[in-house]
Amino acid sequence: MTGRIFAAAAVQRLFVQLLVGLTVISVPAQPLLAATCSVVKHNPPSEADKALLAMDYVKAEGLYKSVLAAHPGDVDATVGLVHALLGEQKLQEAADAVKTALAATPNSASLLTSRGEVEFAQGEPWVVEQTVLASYKLDPCNPRTRLLYARFAEVNSRYATARQQIGLAHQFDPQDPEIRAAWIDTLPLADRVAQQEASIADASGESADTLRQMRADLDRWKKEASEATHACTLVSTAAPADIPFVKLAGWAGHTRAFGLEVGLNGVSQRLQLGAGEGGITLFRAGAEHAGLKRISASEPGGPGGKPTYSAYADSIKIGNLEFKDCAVRVVDGASPFDNGDGLIGMDVFSDFLVTLDYPMRKVQLGALPLRQAQTAAAAPSLKTASVKSDRNSLADRYVSPEMKDYTQIYRVGDNLILPAALNAAKVKLFILDLGAGTTSVAPEVAKDVSKVSEKDVFGHKTLVADEITFNFAHLSQKVNGVTAMDTSMASRGTGMNISGFIGANTFSVLIMHIDYRDGLVKFEFIPDRGYKFE
Repeated sequence: MTGRIFAAAAVQRLFVQLLVGLTVISVPAQPLLAATCSVVKHNPPSEADKALLAMDYVKAEGLYKSVLAAHPGDVDATVGLVHALLGEQKLQEAADAVKTALAATPNSASLLTSRGEVEFAQGEPWVVEQTVLASYKLDPCNPRTRLLYARFAEVNSRYATARQQIGLAHQFDPQDPEIRAAWIDTLPLADRVAQQEASIADASGESADTLRQMRADLDRWKKEASEATHACTLVSTAAPADIPFVKLAGWAGHTRAFGLEVGLNGVSQRLQLGAGEGGITLFRAGAEHAGLKRISASEPGGPGGKPTYSAYADSIKIGNLEFKDCAVRVVDGASPFDNGDGLIGMDVFSDFLVTLDYPMRKVQLGALPLRQAQTAAAAPSLKTASVKSDRNSLADRYVSPEMKDYTQIYRVGDNLILPAALNAAKVKLFILDLGAGTTSVAPEVAKDVSKVSEKDVFGHKTLVADEITFNFAHLSQKVNGVTAMDTSMASRGTGMNISGFIGANTFSVLIMHIDYRDGLVKFEFIPDRGYKFE
C-alpha cells in the first residue's frame, strides 16, 4: 500500500542536505589532463597475483594476507587484497583494509585509488570524484586512477571524458588486463576484433570464465562486422508522439503490467514496458507471425535462459512514428504469458525526451534540447538492440537551461540508478525498474531502516519491511509493506552496491520525464490526475 507523495519545502531541504555530495557531479569537472608519464613496467606476477587474475579470490585473499603478515604496509599487496575482497563481495572488509593502510601511508596514490574503487563498489559514487582528484594530485601517472575516473565519468553520462581517461590509462599501462579490456571496448569494430584476438592470444592465467567471455565477445563482434548495419531510422514526421499504454492481463484477468502496441511489418504486437530489458525483445511466435527475417545464429541465453537471435524488421510503427530497417532480439522460445508478445525498454527512445505519464497511461516523445554547439538536431533513430551504454558517444552530459530542475542519475547499461534517502537517514542506490510491480529493498537494508517481519507472499515466506519513506528527486513517498529481496546479482552486474528496485507502486502516480542521453530525470506529482483504466 502506497502512502501520499508530497514535495514540501522541508522534504526538499532534507533531500538536499542528505545528498550534498552529489553536487560535485552537477558541475562538470575538467577532465584529468594528460601528463608526461613513463609506461608502467610490471614485475613478474606473484602467486597471489596469479590467483587474482584467475579469479580465485579466496586463494588470492589468503596469499595477500600472508605477504602482509610478513611485510606490513606493503602497498602492492594491500591493493591486491582489496581487489580480492571486492571480487568476493566483501565490501566492508575491503573498506577496512584500505582504511588501515591509508592511516599508515596517507600519501599513496595507489591506496587512494583503491579507496575510490571501494567507494564505487559500496554504492557511493558521489564521493569517488574527490578521491580520484586527491590521488591524481599525488601521482598523475597512475593508470588505475585514470581507469577509476573513466568508470565514474561513464556512469555520470560523461562519455567523452570516460573515453579520454581510458585512452590515457592504456597509454600508461597497456598490459593491465582490466585497462586493456576497457580500451578495446572503445575502439571501432574492426580494430576491436583485431585487438581482442591479440588479447586472447596473449592471455596468461586468466580464468576460464574470463576467456569464455572474451571469446564470446569476439564472436559477436565478428558477426556484427559481417552483417549489414540496420540503422532503424525515422521515416515519418518527427513530431511529438502520444502513445497510449495497453493493459497486459495476468492471473484471473488482473492487470499484470502495462505495455505498448507496436506494429512490426504491419503486424500488431503487444510489448511489455521495461522488465529489465533494453531494446526490443520478441518471443519466437511473435517474430514469426510478423515475418521477421532471421539475421544471426542462436546465442546462448543467461543462466537458465533460452537462446536468442537477431531478426530484421523492414518497418516498426509506434504511435504516429515509423522507423525503417530495424534489427530486434528474439527469444527462441514461447512466451511465458498468455497476453504479451515481448518486451520494450524505454531506452529504445533514447534519441527523444521520454515522458511516462502513468496517471494518464501513455508515453509522450518529444525533442531533446540542442547541445550548445548544435544548430540542428540529428535525425532520431530507434535503439532496438540492447546496448551496454552510450559509451561510444563523444559527448559529455549537457544540462540545458530548460532542464535545470531535472535530477542527475547514474546509468549503467540499460539501468537507470537513482539515489534515494530512506527514512530521512540513509542514501542508497535503487534501480528504476519500469517492469517491476512493486518497490523492493535488500534484506540488510530493510532490517536497518524498518521493523521487518516474515509474511506469506504468493505462497512463499518473505521478509517484509513494515514502512519505509523514500526521498528521491525532490519527492517523498511512504511505502508500506516493502518486500525484501536479494540484490546481489544487480550489484555484481552494475559494479555498485544496489539496495533495491523502485517499482510501479512508487512511480505509478507520477509523471516521469527521462533524458537517456544526458542521464537526467524529473518526476511530477499532480493530485487526482488520470487513472484512465480504473
